[in-house]
Formats: sequence, C-alpha cells, structure tokens
Amino acid sequence: MTLLNKDMTLCISLSARPSNNGTRFHNHLYEALGLNWIYKAFAPTDLSQAIAGVRGLGIRGCAISMPYKEEVIALVDRMDPSASAIDSVNTIVNDDGVLTAYNTDYSAIAQLIARGGLDRTASVLLRGSGGMAKATAAAFRDAGFTRVTIVARNEANGRPLADLYGFAWTAGLDDARADILVNVTPIGMAGGAEEHTLSFSEEAIGAASVVFDVVALPAETPLIAAARRAGKTVITGAEVATLQALEQFVLYTGIRPSAEQVRAAEEFMRAGNA
Repeated sequence: MTLLNKDMTLCISLSARPSNNGTRFHNHLYEALGLNWIYKAFAPTDLSQAIAGVRGLGIRGCAISMPYKEEVIALVDRMDPSASAIDSVNTIVNDDGVLTAYNTDYSAIAQLIARGGLDRTASVLLRGSGGMAKATAAAFRDAGFTRVTIVARNEANGRPLADLYGFAWTAGLDDARADILVNVTPIGMAGGAEEHTLSFSEEAIGAASVVFDVVALPAETPLIAAARRAGKTVITGAEVATLQALEQFVLYTGIRPSAEQVRAAEEFMRAGNA
C-alpha cells in the first residue's frame, strides 16, 4: 500500500451521503497501476468553500453527487459539452486552478441502455427531476425512446424536464404502469429516511419488464430486490457507479485501465458493500 507523502495527488468526492464506492474503485486502480494518488470522500458543510478548496489546494479531481449536481455549476470555470448540454455536473477536473465540469453519468446510462438491449418502443416511468434525472432522461431520449413519463412531485422541476425532451410529466404515480421503471431519486438509499421504501409499487414492478435503479448504495435496493423476486430484468446503480467512475478515472489520470483491471476494481468496490 502506498504511504501518504507530500507528492501524492489527491482526488475527492462531494456528496450529502458519501459511500465507499468511489473511494474503493479509484484507490484500487491507483494501487494496481502504481500511481502515487489517493481518493477520499467528503460530506461538505459548505459547497462553495469545498470547491474553493479544490482550486486552492490543487486537488486534481472532484466527483459530485446528489444533491450538488446543479448547484455546483455556478462554482466552476468551464462547462464541457457533456455537462452543459444537460445542466448537470458529476465530475470536476482541476488544471492548474481552472475547474472544468463534466458529466459521466450520461455516458454510463447510455451504455447500460445499449448493453441491456432495451426496446426503444417501450413505455418508461422515470421517477426524479434532479441532476441525475436530467442525465438519465437525456440518455433515454438520445437512445430513441419517446414514450417516457417523468414522475416528479415538484412541478417546477418535473414539467420543464419533461418538456425539454418531449416527454410527459405527472406529479404522482397513482396507478401508473410502464414497461420500464427507472428510479432516479434517493428513495432506497442507505442512510436515508426512505432507505427501506419502494420507489415503485409491487403492482408496477409486476407489470414491468425492466427495472432500473440508479441508487448505488446498497447495490440491492428495495426496488432491485423486489424486481429480482418478481423475475424482472434489472439494471443496478452499482453498474452505473462503475461506468461513470471509470470515465472519471480517465479524465483525472489520462489513463484507461484494462478491462481486467476495471473488473477487479469493481469487485473490490462491491466487496466493501457486502
């Protein structure tokens, strides 16, 4: 294990409820590739001060998680098209004090839609309206899906998101059913007030063919567990976490690990949640 030293390059993550996913994934790859780097997760008490610290301390990379993906936009210097196209940030790269924002959530979701062979003619219920929901909605739109309904209690966020991509909006689930269910809210997240709550009803799960939960901790959220019991095809937040973290790693280091190295890092990440 590399010992802490003055020449070590630091990367961090900022989240209201940090997990060890990114910490284990990135640090495993640093070790495997012999990099004098270290990664640490933080729960900031003041986002603007935290980003000032990224700039002032020369922190190379900073992952951004809920609920800061939109708030952080005002604090960076440049927006890569991957972030500006959806007004959502999950990655910041620091080049000599110049902070550039990216979004690797979009590419992760797009890859999983393609990898899963999801039917673009299927109906979709997408629950959520925050920064991650923007990336997810954009990925579904760009994959050719048109029968998508955004489910969001906050009309001020939900309706504009739906309108932006030509989708429908509804404030509540009621008796809604769809072929594909997508949870992009914190419901089911470990440590939250609703960690044991289903983001969709058992009836909706039973009527669906695919269930997709972007919540990465725990990997087996209540929604994913219920979908497995019902024999549905599932896409997990752990899969999203791996793909988006890989692209962050490449942005930070300029190195693309081998498929074998990524698999080992993913296994190490998931072992931390066992």
